[in-house]
Amino acid sequence: MSTKKKVPRKRIDWVYSTLPVSIALGPIGTYVQLYLLRTNGVQAGTVYVTIALSLFSAVSIPAAIIWGILTDRLRRRRLIVVASYAMTAVCLFSFFFANSNSGVTFVYSLVSFISAASATPLNLLIMETETKSRWASGFARLSLMSTVGSILGYILSAAWAQFLPDLIVWLMIPLGILSLISAASAVFLMEEPKFLFEKEIVVMQRPGFFQRLSASPLIFLNIPRPSDFQRIFKGLRNELTSYVPLLYISIVVFYFAGGIFNTSLVPAMYSHSLTESEVYALNVAALVATVVSFRFAGRYIAHRSLTKVAVQSLVLRGTCYAALGVASILIAGNWFFIPALILFPLSSGLAYGIYYTASNTMIFNSIRGNNHGSSLGVYSAIVGVSTLVGTIVSGIVSHYLGFHVTFILAGVLLGVAALVMARLANRSPETEAGN
Repeated sequence: MSTKKKVPRKRIDWVYSTLPVSIALGPIGTYVQLYLLRTNGVQAGTVYVTIALSLFSAVSIPAAIIWGILTDRLRRRRLIVVASYAMTAVCLFSFFFANSNSGVTFVYSLVSFISAASATPLNLLIMETETKSRWASGFARLSLMSTVGSILGYILSAAWAQFLPDLIVWLMIPLGILSLISAASAVFLMEEPKFLFEKEIVVMQRPGFFQRLSASPLIFLNIPRPSDFQRIFKGLRNELTSYVPLLYISIVVFYFAGGIFNTSLVPAMYSHSLTESEVYALNVAALVATVVSFRFAGRYIAHRSLTKVAVQSLVLRGTCYAALGVASILIAGNWFFIPALILFPLSSGLAYGIYYTASNTMIFNSIRGNNHGSSLGVYSAIVGVSTLVGTIVSGIVSHYLGFHVTFILAGVLLGVAALVMARLANRSPETEAGN
């Protein structure tokens, strides 16, 4: 009598447990903004959106620090991931009972804090459960699960808003269940690794560095001190040592402009009478464009100047931002959907994917060495603060001057970022190769 041998589970199968929670988290930011706009109207709703997004950004900075410390102290990857997914489900279910501006904003800030917990453990698990030759494919699969999940989440939300507009709050029930599914599947598919790495190892490997930044640009190996900022920017006045400070300044302006544009995008769409399902659909288009962009970005930048590629993508993104501002003046009503459908995917999809690949390669090359922890801490701090300040400025400008001014301002700022980036050409040959 023959017995069938049990087929061992592939170690990387646990990556699929991240798909349901990615579906759940993808549309949450848009859901919160639409709730606040629907409840308060465009004028007051824009103010509440600004408050909610500002608090989300503000919480994400200490969240990255706290969860980084806990990841080192607990040394329990599966425990942190499962707890994060389970608590995310609790937060999503809480939206069902949060029926006020303050309640929704508070729960949204909790989502910011809780969802940040899994980023570092997931990346470490790739490296601790796979052979080094499979790290790149493991990170690629993890990134794919996140992006595909977000797309599916927006599709589900668009369909729900279209066919069940009066029951939109009930959307949180299936999203919360999806997060619980991720928690349960992580329990069964994940195993605590036998050998543990320190979190620093993630950012020392290019695939891990890119994946960790895609999950969140906030990575604090060390909490930066004033002397770290001084060390980074002290070479600005000397042409021979100005590469890194100019790169960081360009990135500051990029994230500042992004905070300005992204905060006002959904309110602007809502002010043009786009339906909620159309708002979700535009995000689907942008995410699909992002997937396509990332698919070909590596091949595009290979053997090209990283500086020139980054400048090109900044100009394209800035032009789209400004053009959308002009369109918001010239086009009334839901006809605004047409330019948004063209310009939003171009800026937040195509241009972003190319810029992300080029600029993060430049950052990866610039932080190598004994000071990579403090340099990355400075980078994360300026990204977080720039986004937060951009969010606040966006709300003020949109409220008093209009969304068209906000979009044009964001476009002009990206032009400034491109000019700063262009000054990097030929200053550091080792960072100019796409490979």
